[in-house]
Amino acid sequence: MNMFWVAPLLAVSAVVAVAEDLEDSFRNPPDAAKPGVYWYFMDGNLNGPEMIADLESMKAAGLGNLVFLEVDVGVPRGPVKFMSGPWQDLFAKSVHAAERLGIDISLGTGPGWCGSGGPWVTPERSMQHLVFSSVDVQGPARFHDVLPLPAQRKTPWHTLASPFYRDVATFAFPTVPATVADINEKALFERDPYSSKPKVKPFLPMAGSYPAPEVTTAISAKTMVDITAHVAADGTLTWEVPPGTWTILRMGSRTTCASTRPAPAPGVGLECDKFDGAALNDHLDAYVGTLLAKIGPRAERHGITALHIDSWEMGAQNWSPAFLSEFAQRRGYDARPWLPAFSGRVVASLEQTERFLWDVRLTAQELVLRHHAGMVKTWGRDRGLSLSIEPYDMNPTADLDLGAVADVPMAEFWSAGYGFDTSYSCIEASSIAHVMGRPVVAAEAFTAQGRERRLQYPTAMKNQGDWAFAMGINRFVYHTFAHQALGETARPGMTMGPYGVHWDRGQTWWPLVGDYHRYIARCSHVLRQGVTVSDVLYLTPEGAPQVFRPPVSALEGTGSLADKKGHGFDGCSPNQLLAHAQVQDGMIVFPGGSSYRLLVLPNIPAMTPALVTKIGDLARAGAVIVGGPPVTSPSLSGFPACDDTVRALAQDIWGGRQVPVTATRRALGAGAIHWGGGLVPAPGELYPPYAATRELLQSLGVAEDFTANGPIRHTHRRTADRDIYFVANRTAQQVHVTCQFRTTLARVELWDPVTGTIRVLPQSTVKDGLTTVPMTFAAHQSFVVVFRADGVTTKPLTDNFPPTRPLQTVEGPWEVAFDPAMGGPANIRFTTLTDWTAHGEPGIRYYSGIATYRTTFTFAPTPGTAPLLDLGLVHDLARVRLNGKDLGVVWCAPWRVDLSTAMTPGLNHLEIEVANRWANRLIGDQLAPDAQARTVSWSEGFLGGKSFTTGRYTFTTGAHFKATDSLLPSGLLGPVTIQACAP
Repeated sequence: MNMFWVAPLLAVSAVVAVAEDLEDSFRNPPDAAKPGVYWYFMDGNLNGPEMIADLESMKAAGLGNLVFLEVDVGVPRGPVKFMSGPWQDLFAKSVHAAERLGIDISLGTGPGWCGSGGPWVTPERSMQHLVFSSVDVQGPARFHDVLPLPAQRKTPWHTLASPFYRDVATFAFPTVPATVADINEKALFERDPYSSKPKVKPFLPMAGSYPAPEVTTAISAKTMVDITAHVAADGTLTWEVPPGTWTILRMGSRTTCASTRPAPAPGVGLECDKFDGAALNDHLDAYVGTLLAKIGPRAERHGITALHIDSWEMGAQNWSPAFLSEFAQRRGYDARPWLPAFSGRVVASLEQTERFLWDVRLTAQELVLRHHAGMVKTWGRDRGLSLSIEPYDMNPTADLDLGAVADVPMAEFWSAGYGFDTSYSCIEASSIAHVMGRPVVAAEAFTAQGRERRLQYPTAMKNQGDWAFAMGINRFVYHTFAHQALGETARPGMTMGPYGVHWDRGQTWWPLVGDYHRYIARCSHVLRQGVTVSDVLYLTPEGAPQVFRPPVSALEGTGSLADKKGHGFDGCSPNQLLAHAQVQDGMIVFPGGSSYRLLVLPNIPAMTPALVTKIGDLARAGAVIVGGPPVTSPSLSGFPACDDTVRALAQDIWGGRQVPVTATRRALGAGAIHWGGGLVPAPGELYPPYAATRELLQSLGVAEDFTANGPIRHTHRRTADRDIYFVANRTAQQVHVTCQFRTTLARVELWDPVTGTIRVLPQSTVKDGLTTVPMTFAAHQSFVVVFRADGVTTKPLTDNFPPTRPLQTVEGPWEVAFDPAMGGPANIRFTTLTDWTAHGEPGIRYYSGIATYRTTFTFAPTPGTAPLLDLGLVHDLARVRLNGKDLGVVWCAPWRVDLSTAMTPGLNHLEIEVANRWANRLIGDQLAPDAQARTVSWSEGFLGGKSFTTGRYTFTTGAHFKATDSLLPSGLLGPVTIQACAP
């Protein structure tokens, strides 16, 4: 498995700035730090010129990368057949345009958004299940009949049918009932979506002991008969049945029915075999290889640069033609006599059956990692492509191990309140990157569903975006930029069915979004520097499937915006630990990755001898280990001697099995084991509570990495010469707080990622290894606080955040220009600033888009002051120009711009562009006389060539607002004031 741990491609890793360039690259972040989008196409609705227009709008808005996928999600099929000659021509032209524009494309590994398959995948090369049928017979008798054909299994996510069937084995045994609980999960017939289906287990625990079976409930090896040789090719069994009641179990392989989903109609087909590298390569050749050949020689940078495996939604498989040989090679014993366990029957004993099923799942994981994800990586690397993976949801392997294959581990987070809670995947992806030394941690960002998703816009998304940064995410890939095949005349335009936050050029505020993207790029860039500082490493249980969930007590708050507390943490899989963990100066370290003060073991009774040995080795080398001893191995490999080995190793490391009543330290070599007392997890929990871990760290002289006497989230990166903290206000109120940072570097700087400005914070105090800094945050405001060794912190009387005082109010009147194409007046005077929705004119009340406010004012400068323009209340974004100079877009608190570079004494000309959201015009288009005012259709055959009745001003393929919905506050409400720092 060493192939999975090689360094990422240079194109992925070359994103870390050298120290002397970091200030400049923070102000002007590189293209590699720019956010991206999912560029979705709706089943054949491709328009060549509009594809280029999409890409050009991405470039203009400050986007730098995209994931290309085509799907069928509730939009009528268009005229360009998927993978046809015209389709490939359009695809190639868009790739060449991306090369020209400097946009990187990650290509999904198959049609639809999940998996790798298509109509070119035959059932023999598809994902397979070991299925079975049974017949009970009474002996003695001669049986001569056709055995029932094992049925194909189906789930809501696996709907294709195929007549493919191949016999594997037929067994006979004295009849026993099927008694193994949850066999569909344990035998990998099913893996339901963890993020969206209730009660799906994050992992399948192994017990420390099992009751002895009754003879009548288990299949005995002595009485089970392999009668495969007695079955003819047509399924006819001829066999002399011994006395008694016997069960004949016919077992064979069939496709799992997993298909490309939700693929465009011409791309629907079976998912390729995830255990067979040759099947995977054939698929990639048929799909990606065809497209690469069509594109021709590629530019050295940009265009197609990566392959992407999206969220794992094709479920599990448990069979492949080579499974038995692979199993024997990996587990060291023959699985064939144990195959009846797939039917839910106990073989030999419940304990041995559970161990066998554990081995099945582990073997399946290793095959997926080696022959699927690993082969995608190898296939792409041979062609100069890196790999990103979203390793979660229906994943039958361990999420942390699947993601570790990627050059760029990727998570997903849904817009808070607009879908599922997948925040755990952000912790997983960042953990993978921190342990594996991957600088980039990506996320499918702000996924949403429902008509209200149109309400999302930069201001409303800032708090959750800052949460993602604090979790370790440093590349946002917005879901979704739907290809706008209908062009500018149909807006809001195409949607990706019911999904997506509508991050595309059809948005009202798209011309103003670039400054927000620059904020995201600045944060992303600085949060790729050095390594993340975390104190605690939580080890996950062995085996598969496995979703890492930290203890709830290690998080502050609940739900999808819960933040890490003062001691940062990551998760680590046993595979990662075994392959890479070392100890240096008492810290658990990973090559190129983070280092940790504590290794916290999961509270499970079963560990393999290899893992227990590794834990002991780390402790002897100086590591601090938290957790109790195992009592058994989870595997049937080497059984029963493996259990003796585990117990002997545990005795040597822990000195016994009796859990101490109080927390106890046992010295071991240069390190120690801590267990017992408050360090024992609560019933049903895997890990000890955060308070106990914090107490232990404090006893070791390790203070929390960050604390504040207010609602501030954080994350911490460290380079060779700097400590870099990202800090953000979790609330919508201004807060004055005292922050403590675990650093003693003398110079404290405030880097503002909204403006790109950098200044010294003059007030700070250093004591006991902590630096205390008083800080002020506006609503949801965020900063990067950089500590450097050079320079001495001074403590003058001035504040870190000096207050401002108003100099004058810009009263107006205001000349306001709306866009007539959206029903607004070309020019109207506002004597006072008012909400558009309170205006008597319907063209203003229901207006959605950009309106421009203009006025003049006279200003007399005050010596020694830097004037600021405070916009007061704005719905929703505003671009400010003064005397013809663009001062940028104001999109978040404190809603101010610096006027010093444009202000002149005397008369000044002020222009403010304000954009609201689509809701008001969509509501207005449901009311007479604008409701169903026109019929639209497209001669090119888009949307199935159908005609649609729609409102006077808008058209969209997504769900509309209703006429009875409330209008959203809109416009510049002010007051608009000129302010300056108080003397």
